[in-house]
Amino acid sequence: MPDDADDVMGVITQQIEARFQMPLADLRRAVAAAPHANNDATVVVKWYGMLTEAQEVLEKAEDALVAALDSAPGDVLDDSVMALAHQVNAAVAVRDGRAMVVRHYTDPNSLGRRGPGAWRGAEVAPRRSPALQTAPAPSTPTPSVPVRGAVR
Repeated sequence: MPDDADDVMGVITQQIEARFQMPLADLRRAVAAAPHANNDATVVVKWYGMLTEAQEVLEKAEDALVAALDSAPGDVLDDSVMALAHQVNAAVAVRDGRAMVVRHYTDPNSLGRRGPGAWRGAEVAPRRSPALQTAPAPSTPTPSVPVRGAVR
């Protein structure tokens, strides 16, 4: 699966470079030199590093699973192979989640990136009162029911 991984990482790298108009290596150096100069750049570089780590963990988990599958006798998979498959699934979920965060920070128009409550093409809605009237429910007296074994 290295081709797919290279594709995913390559696309995200291109998105970062297009967003900040510089190669990723230059962006990393700029953030290291002045981490407070551009908060978006700092966050993207941080999350890209975490994404790279997640991708490495995924590749190791995939390699271990492939090796276990190659050495598994017959068609029945034992618990250790299934555990490796679950590790791969978890690593994919982590990698994909981190990729979504990077994509979020590279898109200046993504949900929540243009101020509080701003969505694509929408203005901040004015605050309104609740659609339903909220009032406490009327209390009705409940009849007293003796409980067996209750202490009086």
